Amino acid sequence: MDKLKLAFYWAASCGGCEIAVLDINEKILDVVAKADLVFWPVALDVKYKDVEAMPDRSIDVCFFNGAIRTSENEQMAKLLRQKSKILVAFGSCACDGCVIGLGNLWNKEKIFERAYFETPSTSNPQRVTPKTHFKVAQGELELPEFYDTVKTLAQTVDVDYFISGCPPPVPRIIEALEAILNEKLPPKGSSFLLNKSVCDECSREKKERKIAQLKRVYEIEDDFKTCFLDQGVICMGPATRGGCGAQCLKANIPCTGCGGPAPKVPDQGAAMISAFASIAADPKVLEQVVDPVGTFYKYSLANSILRRRVMRE
Repeated sequence: MDKLKLAFYWAASCGGCEIAVLDINEKILDVVAKADLVFWPVALDVKYKDVEAMPDRSIDVCFFNGAIRTSENEQMAKLLRQKSKILVAFGSCACDGCVIGLGNLWNKEKIFERAYFETPSTSNPQRVTPKTHFKVAQGELELPEFYDTVKTLAQTVDVDYFISGCPPPVPRIIEALEAILNEKLPPKGSSFLLNKSVCDECSREKKERKIAQLKRVYEIEDDFKTCFLDQGVICMGPATRGGCGAQCLKANIPCTGCGGPAPKVPDQGAAMISAFASIAADPKVLEQVVDPVGTFYKYSLANSILRRRVMRE
């Protein structure tokens, strides 16, 4: 039988998802036995023009990690959608926008102003900012356009499957690859994470205490058994999709929400605010949250009902 043709692409993200693929360890041997990698810029010398020359739908499965921040990201998302039979949103950036999506609190103008004029280490007396076209002696240089708004992969093209996480949990990556290699895929639109919340996987005891004071994790004497919320520490577990095995909580670190919205939760941040308010002894406890958007929408602002801040002159 002909081998499957797989592709990986890295858009607006940190690169952690690329490393996570290698964390499957010896399972990679099962993959290479049944599939060939035809496009993976971080590992193979394959050019965009090579992908453009491929027949449509000739790539069996493409794992696309990263949000859509630039015109290049969007162009490649559309090209790989055209060339792939199955497109998988791989990781929090592709699924929900992740930390990059917090850029939606500003626009291109404000971001450039901060990055190129205001930072203490920047010296830019001519106030130069990136341009999409710039002429030099050798010809004209071209850069991708930096968009005002960060979008998820599914807000840009049709997506077949999702596997969130920052990065995706290794057991879920293995399950996804095995489902693909053995042609046992779930219905289109499914997530390869579990249909449960992180709380469902957490072994910490929930005592339903009312919170009178919000605390940071270093301010408590953790007994390693009691729910972080019961100790006054924000934990995103109730609003976050499980499948990670609650590995952060096992390391005594509260969940920060990288799995994206829990099943049947349309807005992760709103769901967590509601859950937190239900155990607050007083509404004013919510006022103790220093960075509400960065706390409750750290990974999902671009994929939330809010999407972005409205910028007005």
